[in-house]
Amino acid sequence: MAALDVIDETFVLAARADVAAAFADPEAWPRLWPDLGLTVFADRGEAGIRWSVTGRWVGSAEVWCEPVVLGPASADPDGGPGSGGEEGTLLHWFLRVDPAPGPEGDPARRLLRGRSGPAREALRRQRAAKEIAFGLKDALERGRRPGEPAVPAATPA
Repeated sequence: MAALDVIDETFVLAARADVAAAFADPEAWPRLWPDLGLTVFADRGEAGIRWSVTGRWVGSAEVWCEPVVLGPASADPDGGPGSGGEEGTLLHWFLRVDPAPGPEGDPARRLLRGRSGPAREALRRQRAAKEIAFGLKDALERGRRPGEPAVPAATPA
């Protein structure tokens, strides 16, 4: 088992492709996870990304975007089958890492010292994951009032 095993999930009322796109740009990763060296292990498109983690921590990280259909299917205006209810995404985030061997992992090992060290670091990571997820919710659900459907993105004229 990894020294640090963190799992988080947040529902976002947005299409899976839009949620996954928020994590597709490698230039955004250092801003989201400044202390993790990430290398794509598996790019699954709309389903998310898996990374190998290197640097002071070694292991894996993953963003998985699970599609969620809300409400019953609606009938097509032309009489054909409906496309289903409104689309949302359950954003899962996983981090499974150990301190790197040797001196490079010393900062990570210091964070895990003491009986409460691993729990404290896991909580810090969970809060950081929620901050990222809620920022994404704010951006993708902009203009939506609670209990109302998502506001479609503006289309260029």
